[in-house]
Amino acid sequence: MENKIIYSISLSIRAQKDLQKSFNWYEDQKVGLGSRFTKEAADLFRTIKQNPKLFSIKDKFYREVGMSSFPFLVIYRINRKHAIRIVSVFHTSQNPKKKYRQAQ
Repeated sequence: MENKIIYSISLSIRAQKDLQKSFNWYEDQKVGLGSRFTKEAADLFRTIKQNPKLFSIKDKFYREVGMSSFPFLVIYRINRKHAIRIVSVFHTSQNPKKKYRQAQ
């Protein structure tokens, strides 16, 4: 029987702020849209936690994956202790140089 690694997952302060700001913006556009946004983000976080190496390394040790219904990338890293850190939920219209800025 194969041993499955169990990963923990956490969100940086930056990622938390990104989610809250985006939820508020979408909810202001249409009631319920903010909830759809956060549900899709949570589903993607679950996918990342279940199989964090599914998505390729893009910059040094950062990985990213796009949301399917919203113009955002989830930027994350995996440390040696099987902990996943969601660094940011990055809107693709932003300057791409800011994608991998170190999070708090």
